[in-house]
Amino acid sequence: MESLVEATSGAVGSLVSTTILYPLDTCKTKYQAENRTHQHTKYRNISDVLWEAISTRQVLSLYQGLGTKNFQSFISQFIYFYGYSFLKRLYLKKSGFKSIGTKANLIIAAAAGACTVIVTQPLDTASSKMQTSDFGKSKGLWKSLSEGTWSEAFDGLGISLLLTANPSIQYTVFDQLKQRLLKEKTRKKRGDATSPQALSAFSAFVLGAISKCIATCVTYPAIRCKVMIQSAESESDENSNYNSQPKSRKTISGALYAIWEKEGLLGFFKGLQAQILKTVLSSALLLMIKEKITKTTWVLMIALRRLMFITRTPLKSS
Repeated sequence: MESLVEATSGAVGSLVSTTILYPLDTCKTKYQAENRTHQHTKYRNISDVLWEAISTRQVLSLYQGLGTKNFQSFISQFIYFYGYSFLKRLYLKKSGFKSIGTKANLIIAAAAGACTVIVTQPLDTASSKMQTSDFGKSKGLWKSLSEGTWSEAFDGLGISLLLTANPSIQYTVFDQLKQRLLKEKTRKKRGDATSPQALSAFSAFVLGAISKCIATCVTYPAIRCKVMIQSAESESDENSNYNSQPKSRKTISGALYAIWEKEGLLGFFKGLQAQILKTVLSSALLLMIKEKITKTTWVLMIALRRLMFITRTPLKSS
């Protein structure tokens, strides 16, 4: 039941944070996807994307693909938190240890992340294509998936698996910092043994921001390559002069070469500030909301379990 509580609270937190920050995510993704020479640069910074939406009266298009993104975020976070919590408790049970070490935590987080990526990759690819489409010309989920082959729905799967290191680093840092804070909290005041201890909203926000900032800086070049791979087809539709480019960018090596050739070393960190702003705020909100609703979810699960037990008792006696 504890794994189910973790999964539910994590998924709800992801849903809320994704919706709040989605316009920023769209601007960031379109800015990251652009890979052109200085003479053909459309966006000088992320604010240019926002200004384009305002000037063309397509502000609502900043939410294009929101439904798909929320669907993907909810499923991915539910699978991740359930798998992470389940594997962590299984490890502690089998090993007999009272706490989990950093190395084991990284392995467990990576395993949970890999399972999540494989299941949700088509939704992630479709969401990226919707966000990088011209404002007002985004296609629906079914069209985005059905126009290409089944293998194209898994574009960027390899690099997405590589990026499982991102949440692994994030949640390992967060979990370790959280354990230290809760230990200090327990020493000063004994908590309720019937329910898990939770961080305050401010503490969860700060720890979430710190952990995600570290993870983002370490893995950002791979994040940029992933956006390039998934948006390659959309960009080729925009400009026929680049028809040959997207084909090479469908692979990790092709994306790396395209960035290096047109933007140089600094190109691998293009949009880093926007990525940090979006992901730090998103993760901080997610973990803050998750921590605050965990106890509520826990109480609801216990109440539901007791209700099911009460309803079954008369049936047994009869």
